Amino acid sequence: MFSLVILIAFLIYGGINYWIGRWVWLGMFEYLPNAKAWRKYYWLLFSVIAFSYILGQAFQKYLPANLNRMIAYIGAYWLGAMFYLVLILLLLEILRIVNKFINFIPQTFLKKPANKLVLSLIILSSLTCILAYGTWNAQNPRVHHYDLKINKLAGNIRTLHAVMISDIHLGTINQENTLVGLINRVNALHPDVILFAGDVFDENVEVFVQQKMAIPFQSLKAPYGTYAVLGNHEYIGGHAEEAVHYLDEAGIHVLRDQTVEIANSINLVGRDDLSGARFNGIKRADLQSLLKNADRQFPILVLDHQPSHLEEAEKEGVDLQLSGHTHHGQLWPAQWVTQCIFEKDWGLLQKGTYNLIVSDGYGTWGPPIRLGNHPEIVDIQLQFQP
Repeated sequence: MFSLVILIAFLIYGGINYWIGRWVWLGMFEYLPNAKAWRKYYWLLFSVIAFSYILGQAFQKYLPANLNRMIAYIGAYWLGAMFYLVLILLLLEILRIVNKFINFIPQTFLKKPANKLVLSLIILSSLTCILAYGTWNAQNPRVHHYDLKINKLAGNIRTLHAVMISDIHLGTINQENTLVGLINRVNALHPDVILFAGDVFDENVEVFVQQKMAIPFQSLKAPYGTYAVLGNHEYIGGHAEEAVHYLDEAGIHVLRDQTVEIANSINLVGRDDLSGARFNGIKRADLQSLLKNADRQFPILVLDHQPSHLEEAEKEGVDLQLSGHTHHGQLWPAQWVTQCIFEKDWGLLQKGTYNLIVSDGYGTWGPPIRLGNHPEIVDIQLQFQP
């Protein structure tokens, strides 16, 4: 069954790329001198680019690091280009169908090779600008600040300054320079506690080890400590146990269905990711059992990578849940999809005493670009009083 799904996905991906490749050929190259002689070379080059991300993922263990990163970048940018080319071609197809009935674009205009070439150049130039801006945007994270009041006392603690980061996706594309920039910005905020809400790794841990990323992680400074939970990508890559080992080695306390007390005054619950059961066959614990021995008169903070099943947290009296995962779509207009999947796909949701903050993440998955959202560090000032 799994092999059949993979085959269907491969055929769909191949069909989409053939559609795009044919459009590019017909719009830009078909009328050039000796076009037929160059056709096979065009399709060979196009196929290499279109499937480079898949090839890079499949053979990353066997390729030199620099070559693997180059292939990953080509493939990742192609995924972004493909996403927007599909949207553009769908729009052109709709216009073509409408034009059959209204005829607002003369057929003679559409059949001229020069006009096709100009249209293709305009589209590809616009696409280049989109990808360039998206790259710049992805490399310029922002600090998003929240002030929240929790209607509970937390011992002698009146305020807590927490910084939350999600979805760094350290790996072939987001490497040590990404991590060092993040850590410098987090330390500059002088938080009391630092919280990582999953997907620290992007499916593999090799780059983390090779570039000794544990060292910059160890420079994080927070008097109440640094905590993390796993995300779906640690499980997808099959390296969840290694991820826990390397994060622990870096001085980050990974919570896997565990509850700890911060300064003996605040309950911090770290939930295992929902996807874990699909990979290790172990269903994560429910919140009720995780809070069984907790002193509920103290505030309850929950780290949960995916902002799903919010009713459970609300029912159990959680005061603040911190999540990521959604990337807020990452590529506009994909947030229209994430908004349908999740009750809250980015920002703050408040339901009575229950608060949820969903970050759109610091890094990127796939294309190293962001459109319609900004990478962020979440800076939270909590005030405790009844």
